[in-house]
Amino acid sequence: MGKVIVVTSGKGGVGKTTSTAALGAALASKGERVVVVDFDVGLRNLDLVMGAERRVVYDLINVIQGEAKLSQALIRDKRLETLFLLPASQTRDKDNLTPEGVERVISELRRVFDWVICDSPAGIESGATLAMRHADVAVVVTNPEVSSVRDSDRIIGLLDSKTVKAENGERMEKHLLLTRYDPNRAERGDMLKVDDVLEILSIPLIGIIPESMDVLRASNIGAPVTLADASSAPAQAYFDAARRLCGEPVPITVPGEKRSFLGKIFGRKAA
Repeated sequence: MGKVIVVTSGKGGVGKTTSTAALGAALASKGERVVVVDFDVGLRNLDLVMGAERRVVYDLINVIQGEAKLSQALIRDKRLETLFLLPASQTRDKDNLTPEGVERVISELRRVFDWVICDSPAGIESGATLAMRHADVAVVVTNPEVSSVRDSDRIIGLLDSKTVKAENGERMEKHLLLTRYDPNRAERGDMLKVDDVLEILSIPLIGIIPESMDVLRASNIGAPVTLADASSAPAQAYFDAARRLCGEPVPITVPGEKRSFLGKIFGRKAA
């Protein structure tokens, strides 16, 4: 049975879709069978980042409502044979996502893939709670800004109360992915430092993605940054984060600093 990951945050624009695509491609490049699932019904951006917007025929809502089989809606990536996309609908409403339908689709995907990565919409409404409901692991994406961190703290509360794991009395495995980090701005006090974010959220750090134009360039050409330029700083950070998801003890170095955050990854229990 595959592992289900939800990539989530309370605030929009922090890099959830970028991170979903980058982590999915990084895991697939290791030979893992990966599907990335877009839960952002009505907006649908994951297909753009994956460069598959012109190949969408059926979507998640079609599958949930029985209008198409899962095999008809899945889109295989042209660059990696083991990477697939299940797109969201652009013309339907989030109300078309039903708890029963989501459970059925996730269960079916678990049987086929090693990793099911759910790209959650921002906020705390039904789309976000359904995206996280069946997750085994949560990657909480946040920018080093007070409003972003505060909203992520709210999401952590939902992960501990609105998921199947929470209802069964189990602990949800949670990881922090800090995106758009600029050490110079952090040093000037224009954004929070890594220690500040860790202190507020108290969940293990899985990666620090530096602010970089490489991410924007990758999105513009329709490719995950881990495929567009595998040697770039953000790509390397995502590759390392993917290795940590697989349980590898890869040290984290804060951009602009020499110290390692290995102890803060594995030495602190998720809240």
